[in-house]
Amino acid sequence: MTSARVALPEVKTKVFSKLPLRTGTAASAVWQGFAGSMMLLLGSFGVGWLASSSVLIRNPLFIVARTTPVAVIIATVLLCVGAALMLRGWLRLRQHLALWDESSAPILKKALILWVAPLMLALPLFSRDSYAYIGQGRLMQQGLNPYTDGISALNNYFSLGPDTLWTEAPTPYGPLWLWLEHFAVLLPANSPEIALIPFRLACLAGVVLLAIYVPKLAARHGFNPHRALWLVVLNPVVLINFVASVHNDSLMLGLVVAGLYYASSKRPILGILLVTASIAIKPITLIALPFVGLLWAGSQAGWVRKFGIWAATLGIATAVMGVMGAINGLGFGWLAALQTPGTVWIWYAPVGLFSNIVGFVVSLLGGAGAAVTDVIQGIGQLASILIVMGLAFWKVKVPAASSANGSSDVGRSSFSGPGALGETQRYSQAVLRRMAWAFAAVVIMAPMIQPWYMLWLVAFFAVTGIEEGWQLRTVLYLTAFFTLIALTDQLSVFPWIPVVLIRAVAIAVGFICILYVMFWDRATRGLFLPGRDAAAKTKSA
Repeated sequence: MTSARVALPEVKTKVFSKLPLRTGTAASAVWQGFAGSMMLLLGSFGVGWLASSSVLIRNPLFIVARTTPVAVIIATVLLCVGAALMLRGWLRLRQHLALWDESSAPILKKALILWVAPLMLALPLFSRDSYAYIGQGRLMQQGLNPYTDGISALNNYFSLGPDTLWTEAPTPYGPLWLWLEHFAVLLPANSPEIALIPFRLACLAGVVLLAIYVPKLAARHGFNPHRALWLVVLNPVVLINFVASVHNDSLMLGLVVAGLYYASSKRPILGILLVTASIAIKPITLIALPFVGLLWAGSQAGWVRKFGIWAATLGIATAVMGVMGAINGLGFGWLAALQTPGTVWIWYAPVGLFSNIVGFVVSLLGGAGAAVTDVIQGIGQLASILIVMGLAFWKVKVPAASSANGSSDVGRSSFSGPGALGETQRYSQAVLRRMAWAFAAVVIMAPMIQPWYMLWLVAFFAVTGIEEGWQLRTVLYLTAFFTLIALTDQLSVFPWIPVVLIRAVAIAVGFICILYVMFWDRATRGLFLPGRDAAAKTKSA
């Protein structure tokens, strides 16, 4: 009896080792994420966004999924559970691949493919921006100026399915994205689903660019590329907002990271062209140009050389944008439209919340509350501009080669210790860290912070070093928070189904699922609660 009992664990180990999927392994984490992605796909059929002109809306399957209250509730629950599973799979990958050696690469690539594929087939989730892209393309098709005309200038514009925010507002996007929008509406079949395909492929291209250049840029700065790939590209907020929600920030961010890599690798012209292409998608990445100029100028540059390089950088970018504007006949119209999203605010944006509270109090006292709100938000935007200028103009100090020796906690690559970094690489790291803080200032001081704004910061900070401990934990908390925000955001619900009920289900189930992963799940709660981190690593999935 004793010998049988002793042998039993060995037999179990051999049996389970033959199974294609085992608990407590990186493979199980990958398949958890895939299951979550599939749930998001299925949930999208019930509460994902469809234009009223879509042929799918008359399909019997979609009719049942979208018009039956029970089916809509089930779809909402699937979204919440699926997102939580993706979050958990992502966290478990970090625990199983803690060494981040070369064996991590194929696992991460497999996870990326499996997690992205179902989302490429889902109806747009949590956002109607993709339908606004179609409307703006129709404006181009009809010879209207999307920088001065809103989508409401189109006949039957409501059938295109855009958010009401964009019906009167001009587009804030650059000429390259406008061309893609114009191309999308020229496709045959006159179907919103067909028109969405170019946008989906563009967002996928952005994710691919990030998967290529985030690890390269991290490795150039001496940080582990596999860890950076996991932290940025496999992040559930990236996959939900860039792939499932079809946001053009994906291509914008992919292009700017690629440009930064080449600029830091002594190929400044290629870097400037790629960053300019990013600006032509969404002009917010203008912020990166002065820092690209600093990379081109080099660590030993004086003020004369710096200003000369800055002028050349701006000149190249302006010339390219000018050519694009001349071709489409819209010139630099996108400059006037940069403030389009600034008309809204959200409760978790510090400046937005503070300005509206003060404005509300002033209104109660009989004052001009709206004007006070505008002034506070204007001060915030001015402060962010001054911070960006200060970070660009303040002299960059190159860290000493030996200053970070032994810093394995910063996610350093095992094949390239900090002492092996040359001055150019250390200077690049310092400059791009400055740039990351510049973007952070713009995001934090804005009255509106969209979930995908966080992704800009995660990418820029990841390639310049996010330490284990409180820095990584901050990213984990932000990821969980913005995953939850996405789940409680825009859901497509027919008017005869109580939207309050569906929103309540999303909030309740979303909170329970995300908080369970953060604080109750024995396998993952240690990542959020420092005292239990060591215990979490030894638990099985």
